[in-house]
Amino acid sequence: MKQAEVDQKLNRTAFADGPRLLADIGATHARFALQTAPGEFRAVRVLKCDDYTDIVAMLRSYLADHADLTLNHAALAVANPVSGDYVRMTNRAWEFSTDEVRRALGLHTLLVVNDFTALAMSLPGLKSSDLMQVGGGKPASNSVIGVLGPGTGLGVSGVIPTVDGFVTLGSEGGHTNFAPADEREYAILQYAWQTWSHVSTERLISGPGMEIIYRAIAKRNGRQVRDLTSQEIMAGALTDKDPLCMEVLECFCAMLGGASANLAVTLGAFGGVFIGGGIVPRMGEWFASSPFRARFEAKGRFTSYLAEIPTYVITTPNPAFYGVATILSEHLRGRSGANTLMERVQHLQHELTPAEQRVAQLVLEQPRLVLNEPIADIARLAEVSQPTVIRFCRSLGFLGLADFKLKFASSLTGAIPVRHSQVRVSDSTHDLSAKVIDNTVSAILKFRDQLDVRSLDKAIALVAKAKRVEFYAMGNSRVVALDGQHKFFRFRIPTSAYGDSHLLTLAAELLNPGDVVIAISNSGRLPELLEAVDAARAAGADVIAITSSNSPLAKKASVCLAVDHSEDSTTFLSMISRILQLLLIDILSVGISLDTQNSRLVVEHKASAGDADSRRLLISHLDS
Repeated sequence: MKQAEVDQKLNRTAFADGPRLLADIGATHARFALQTAPGEFRAVRVLKCDDYTDIVAMLRSYLADHADLTLNHAALAVANPVSGDYVRMTNRAWEFSTDEVRRALGLHTLLVVNDFTALAMSLPGLKSSDLMQVGGGKPASNSVIGVLGPGTGLGVSGVIPTVDGFVTLGSEGGHTNFAPADEREYAILQYAWQTWSHVSTERLISGPGMEIIYRAIAKRNGRQVRDLTSQEIMAGALTDKDPLCMEVLECFCAMLGGASANLAVTLGAFGGVFIGGGIVPRMGEWFASSPFRARFEAKGRFTSYLAEIPTYVITTPNPAFYGVATILSEHLRGRSGANTLMERVQHLQHELTPAEQRVAQLVLEQPRLVLNEPIADIARLAEVSQPTVIRFCRSLGFLGLADFKLKFASSLTGAIPVRHSQVRVSDSTHDLSAKVIDNTVSAILKFRDQLDVRSLDKAIALVAKAKRVEFYAMGNSRVVALDGQHKFFRFRIPTSAYGDSHLLTLAAELLNPGDVVIAISNSGRLPELLEAVDAARAAGADVIAITSSNSPLAKKASVCLAVDHSEDSTTFLSMISRILQLLLIDILSVGISLDTQNSRLVVEHKASAGDADSRRLLISHLDS
């Protein structure tokens, strides 16, 4: 299949805003996929981290095969603690800013989470076919779950059930001290002490740790051996039945059993302990007969306690995709409050066959009915055949009606969609109040998702170094200009606002290089404003336009901060557009206040009898 056909197929997703980029980035390998529907992962690819200089280069390499796709949202699971914007990887010399990566890729949303947080989030959704149980025990309902997995390191996490879902633990439990359980393991610890004063559990229960165990046991047994990789040790044990490799693998699994038991008693993980990572699943059925479970239950007085807790190996490929996709989905639902599946039905409606369009119309008009009725009644109400209902579901990327209903119900029972509703003459004060607020909120949320951060960066940089800032606006936009003048003046930036058509060009002709004009207009077509902007550019000043992205004003500006809300300002008084324009002024103001060159302007000294040096932040959005 040609790449264009692949991309066209990927674009037909159950998400209104297109496919979502997912990645599970370890220290050695990174796995990528495009999520086209809940549980649907396409274009899965594995890349070696050593082949790339940084995370952006690797992401761009994967995306190069999908250059025709429009991607808005992405989530990455990384083998590293994640706290704040800046990530410095533990087992790889990569560091990056989440926001800088988002900008480099042109994404609206980029989440970065710990890889075992993502794996933990996948556990509640795994099926029995995705798991191999090792030993006895039955999971207790609504109970804590533990998860750990050796790979290049040792990831550890947990899942705690709540009233409305699950909470995952951002744990670094792999860095607890290793505790030997017998004389052989003590000898291995002594061997490791020759290199490190602190030997964590991860040092030994991991891929590199298996190699240390191999060398330590060989020395203990008086054997001279060449160094082997963890893959070679596993092949030597499972394929060649080499006695030394078998001893190493048995020791490794016993150690993992002990670490799993410690996690189980620490968390009270009666929901089970799940083993992931890149090593154990490759052991296959042999792991079930390994010393793992015997060591897991060998807890003295707590043996019966642990015997009740089941242990599983996660066998499904790329389980972290499910978790990171869930985290991204919940994040987007919390941001927009929107039912993206309903939006997707609307978006794809014109691409469906006439018969499928009748099903789509029924879904849009009576969503609860579609959820509650059997396929025969849905087909009858839509005046189509039952196979047409199935084809409609598959056109959206689902397996059939049951799969569609499951995901559709989930989206309908989430946050209540906020949509634009026309105020009618018959509306009560309560109804019109709710509609005006909902319409404004809906426009703001849509505006946020479409915001061009690169243009904002350029605008903030221009204003931050401006010698003078002048606001040009007429009509309803003059209110926004006055608001901007008031805020920028508080930063001690020389600021003026002009709204008289006769003065605009006169003022513009007096500008100099280094000055900045902020021109505000709903239509971006007022001749007087365009003439003034031409004069300002001719004088060497920069122009920031707050207007429609396709307007003449936008084309004349140095930077355009687009407000593309469709409001007929020739017929109606603009209301929502003005709110969005004011938001841009606020964003610019906060951006300027954070600019390091202007940090001295952010504060206003306020003398008081008790504290002559006390300071008050001028921007309410900033943390004081």
